[in-house]
Amino acid sequence: MKKLRKALEEYLTIRRTLGFKLRLAGAALLKFVSFLEQEKSSVITTNLALRWATQIANVQSAQWANRLGMARQFAKYRSATDSRTEIPPEGLLPYKYHRKPPYIYSDAEIIKLLKSAQRLPSPTGLRPKTYVTLFGLIAVTGMRISEIIGLNNDDVNLNQGVLTIRQTKFGKTRLIPIHSSTQRKLRQYVRFRDKIYPKQKIPNFFVSELGTRLRDDIVRWTYVRLSRKIGLRGQSDSHGPRLHDFRHRFAVKTILGWYRKNIDVERHMPELSTYLGHTHVNDTYWYLSATPELLQLVAKRLDRKKDIL
Repeated sequence: MKKLRKALEEYLTIRRTLGFKLRLAGAALLKFVSFLEQEKSSVITTNLALRWATQIANVQSAQWANRLGMARQFAKYRSATDSRTEIPPEGLLPYKYHRKPPYIYSDAEIIKLLKSAQRLPSPTGLRPKTYVTLFGLIAVTGMRISEIIGLNNDDVNLNQGVLTIRQTKFGKTRLIPIHSSTQRKLRQYVRFRDKIYPKQKIPNFFVSELGTRLRDDIVRWTYVRLSRKIGLRGQSDSHGPRLHDFRHRFAVKTILGWYRKNIDVERHMPELSTYLGHTHVNDTYWYLSATPELLQLVAKRLDRKKDIL
């Protein structure tokens, strides 16, 4: 049993050395090894891998396939040192992930959210300032929430109006220019934050009420509570508009603006892809089919091209 756990540690170390973060996969595979231990098996078999992958209910079938894929990769590694290992065949769970249509926030909904955030209880007033500024920044830049939480003071250049996003989802670093109005709001936040905590013990730009680094789960929990208050979600809804949908809104609004101004979208798509930190421009092109309004604009432009030809 211990040999299998040791093999997993070695597998994760090797892959992370190659540049893979494996945050979710690492946690999942630890659970896989625990499952094998509960089954009193020191060997990976196809049957056990399949049972583990499908044991979670109420999820997309694609998640089962994803979990099995993680187990398969580890099994391939393990088979080099344990010939008894069975590698689950490809196509055993032939499911693919289907992206949910993005929720496109209206300007009125964003204003409601920010006003609700302004009323968050706080003995110092820092908590509402932090969340109003954070939600506003994610709305106008389309950044990932992890990128905003990860911003350090040195990453925010308010003189030049540039944010430096380091070691993002795919290990890249990129620069994000910000509007003068955004610079002004960030300066206001810095002045208020520094009044409360003039001697910061952490390098993070956004801080909690206690002067500590913001936690991803707390930020998401706060957003869900606020979204229920303003009617974006029902009081007991576990699903609904997400923080990540601000990113979708930014991308869709940008592309819609290009179409309405008759700008060459094809030419500028790689720029948007770079700005958003996408690995492949195909991830950005997905937005063209993400909303009915964009689909109509794409269709109209294609029809015009056909008429010219």
